Amino acid sequence: MTTEPRPALDDASFHTTRWTRVCLAKADSDDGRKALADLCAAYYAPVMAFLRCELRDAEAARELSHAFFAGMLAGGTIRTAEEERGRFRSYLLGAVKHFLSHHRAAALRMKRGGGVVPVPMDDEAVGALPDPRQLSPDAAFDRQWALTVLSRGLDALRAECRDEGREDFFERVKPLLTGDGEHGGQAEIAEACGMGLEAFRMAMHRLKKRLRQCVKAEVAGTLDDPTRVQEEMEALFAALGS
Repeated sequence: MTTEPRPALDDASFHTTRWTRVCLAKADSDDGRKALADLCAAYYAPVMAFLRCELRDAEAARELSHAFFAGMLAGGTIRTAEEERGRFRSYLLGAVKHFLSHHRAAALRMKRGGGVVPVPMDDEAVGALPDPRQLSPDAAFDRQWALTVLSRGLDALRAECRDEGREDFFERVKPLLTGDGEHGGQAEIAEACGMGLEAFRMAMHRLKKRLRQCVKAEVAGTLDDPTRVQEEMEALFAALGS
């Protein structure tokens, strides 16, 4: 199998990222608001993980998550974003901590749907959250953040494979990309794909490299400085190992 050469994603020539657009616009423009809405929808799951660990109540965590993001999308909290923070991950965690502290201090008792602006979030994206007895809320946030980044990288790679007519191949090898497959199963998958084992391994090497580039591109979209991508990638993998 051959693929067209792609531009490297690990240099400093990233396009303007979503977080940079938000910081520049402070949600005062259509461009800034759209970028913020995209980030909120993409990274709803880590906030849910954090609040679920803090509150030990899935329904309360869901209600507060929607209220938190509704406030962000209304243009309130984002105005406090500081460029030197650099990471949307750090900003989001700090913002939700402040929101929860304010909620507790005011002894707010939210009723289901009461006064909360609907926010289009996908609860199913949260998936199986870490056991709160084993992870701190901060660690649960970081781990879910890492899982979300990897999931979005996989989605981008799937879309590329679909455009190239290789979606079936992608679905067959996805367990190997995510570490869910058995090493000994490569020969069987290669045969099912009509490939020799050596050719299959070479194709897998290229696909894994491309996945890493897709993940890097997703990470870059949450930073204001592309030179910090590698540092954030290391933090991502550290969170996955927690």
